[in-house]
Amino acid sequence: MPTKVFLELDNEKKERIVSAALREFAEYGYDNSSTNRIVKNCGISKGSLFKYFESKEELYFWLIETVSAEMAQDMALSTELPVGLTDRIKAYSAAEISWYIEHPEKGSFMTGIVSERGEIYEKLTEKYGTQGREIYEALLYGADMSGIKHGREDVLTVIRWVLEGFKREFEAVGDTAKLKEEYLSRLDKYMEILEKGL
Repeated sequence: MPTKVFLELDNEKKERIVSAALREFAEYGYDNSSTNRIVKNCGISKGSLFKYFESKEELYFWLIETVSAEMAQDMALSTELPVGLTDRIKAYSAAEISWYIEHPEKGSFMTGIVSERGEIYEKLTEKYGTQGREIYEALLYGADMSGIKHGREDVLTVIRWVLEGFKREFEAVGDTAKLKEEYLSRLDKYMEILEKGL
């Protein structure tokens, strides 16, 4: 958590710090990111940064929490999910990719998290390991499962594999705006394969 001093800063200064930190982590990853570059890019002293956050790690995890919460709120407000399972998955995916396009800086930061390795990867897994599963469980909540021949747990696992694998492939390319149409078209095809069965 940031200190009270950071929370009391004016919004413009907070945004400068957040923006510089997001860009730094997105471009360099956690291990190769530099607090020296962050402070240079937002125009504050290094001492000031550590008055706001106790460590680079605290800043990183606070950004994850903040951006994740903003993304979840934006998507909840903008997306009413259909009842049909495959239509629901497609609508959720369309809303997610749209969010990345509308928030490129935050989107780059979020997509970079999946590439982390080493000690920070272990901490990410420890802290957020079950969060992905919870997102997919929420996605299935309220979906019409009456025509599905397999158990909820198996369906959840397959959906998670498909969407996470597909998302990684999409994130690796990076130009989300150009890929949106292609991404959603390919997702339609994969959902049809799942729906009809191999």
